[in-house]
Order: sequence, then C-alpha cells, then structure tokens
Amino acid sequence: MKKFVYIVTDRNRTSLHVGMSADLTKTLEFYKKMPNLFFDSAQQLTRLVYFEEFKTEAQALARFKLVSRFTRMQKERLVRSCNPDWIDLTIGLDFENLMPHQKLSNQVTLSLGVLS
Repeated sequence: MKKFVYIVTDRNRTSLHVGMSADLTKTLEFYKKMPNLFFDSAQQLTRLVYFEEFKTEAQALARFKLVSRFTRMQKERLVRSCNPDWIDLTIGLDFENLMPHQKLSNQVTLSLGVLS
C-alpha cells in the first residue's frame, strides 16, 4: 500500500505543515472541510505544495520524521526544488484519480488517418 509524506500551506505561505497519509486525496478533503480544526481561520491549510510517495509505511515514517525536524528554510527549499511556483498540486492528484479507460467529456477520438 502506498504512503505519502506531504507539506500543505495556507494561501499566504505563513504556515507549513508536514503530514503522512495513506490516502492523500481524502486527507486534503479533510483539511478543506475542517480548516479551523488545528489553526485559526486565517491559516486554512488547503494548498498541497509538496508530496512524496513511498511503498512501505516504514520508509514513509522515516522520511516524515526527518522532514518534520526541518527548519522552515529547509522545508521551503524542499518545496522549491520541485515546485518553484508553489502551485497547488491537488489538481494533479484529482487528474491521476480519473479512470484511464474512461473518456473525458471533451475528449475527441481521432482515426489514425488523421494523424499521418
């Protein structure tokens, strides 16, 4: 089973929260539904800016412990190393969850003759 280590932030990047989850999509939905559970309303942690995928829980836990001890500057460097514009990566997760054999509503099927 896949495990994820992730960093979420608010819209102003004032808070960086490191977490670990087996289902990243459900965890992010939880953050969006319960934004004031851990922080005040100004710090709604709704932007996924970094995540790593691991095959085992032991690997994920080791990485989670390491990243959790990072200073803010180290966390920012980690995010910038693969997401320099701090784009919300949740959109990409939603896209990956689409069934590969399922046609999108605006998908067009082309014959091979059209492509040559």
